[in-house]
Amino acid sequence: MSAEAVELDLREQIARIDRMRDESDKFRAEQRKLIAESLKLAAEEAKLHRDRVLSPWVTIVAVAGGVGGVIAGVQAILRALHG
Repeated sequence: MSAEAVELDLREQIARIDRMRDESDKFRAEQRKLIAESLKLAAEEAKLHRDRVLSPWVTIVAVAGGVGGVIAGVQAILRALHG
């Protein structure tokens, strides 16, 4: 094998290694992007779950507050009429 042939073979191998390295870098970047998206979706899922668990209690408190306001209003009207 001549020196030129060995040099060409080495250049081909170096070029192949460079392409493989570039592909590997692209793959890692895509993995990081997918992991970040996954974490974002998990956080959104946790928020929705928390909202789903708390929503009945928020409704109960709101209704109780509304009923309490109506009762206080009726009492104020009755006091004004009778007193």
